[in-house]
Amino acid sequence: MSVIWHDVECGGYAEDISLWRSLAGEHGDPVLDVGAGTGRITLDLARRGHEVVALDRDPALLAELTRRANGLNVAVVAGDARTFDLERRFALCIVPMQTIQLLGGGDGRRAFLARARDHLQSDGVLAIAIAPMLELFEVIDGELSPLPDIREVDGVVYSSLPTAVRAEPDGFVLERRRERITAAGARSVEHDVIRLDRLTAAELESEAGDVGLRRAGRESVAATADYVGSEVVLLRA
Repeated sequence: MSVIWHDVECGGYAEDISLWRSLAGEHGDPVLDVGAGTGRITLDLARRGHEVVALDRDPALLAELTRRANGLNVAVVAGDARTFDLERRFALCIVPMQTIQLLGGGDGRRAFLARARDHLQSDGVLAIAIAPMLELFEVIDGELSPLPDIREVDGVVYSSLPTAVRAEPDGFVLERRRERITAAGARSVEHDVIRLDRLTAAELESEAGDVGLRRAGRESVAATADYVGSEVVLLRA
């Protein structure tokens, strides 16, 4: 079931794709996609001729990515972003969709940054998307609520609606209501909660400097009615 909900909640997001395409075109191959999921970015880059390694810790998501990547230049690796060791180096490492904010605070981020540094080619680039302004979306209710993400699979309708974003001193808690309606009309509801670390671009750049990565600029991905905007921090080995 993780594959379906991942596709429902993440698969339709496209505002950042042009940036990852541009970075891959500029810096070349191979590309490491951290937190690849079912391949939203991995498959797009591979279809454009790039060699991509997809890293994720969820075997179900990676199994689906493998199926979708049939015939493409994609290698799929199961592993934790904080401890992975692939014994190869990359021209570009990308971390889309606030994955860095799921790593459990500064220690988790620094562990990842050190692993990423050791996997970059000389002068290779690490590009990390963060969402520092989630507090702007703290009130989600009634008419102010975004439309739910909806997908139909084999006659079953899946709907995921953000219901709250609660600010905490060191992070944010995101709550969603997931509904599943079968072709026969049977309805089930579950609630999903994830936590993202509070993080600014300046903080991330400082932590990266601690492990020997250099600042290489910033890019931005605009917010939409349904998605928070991102700041993409660029770091160089």
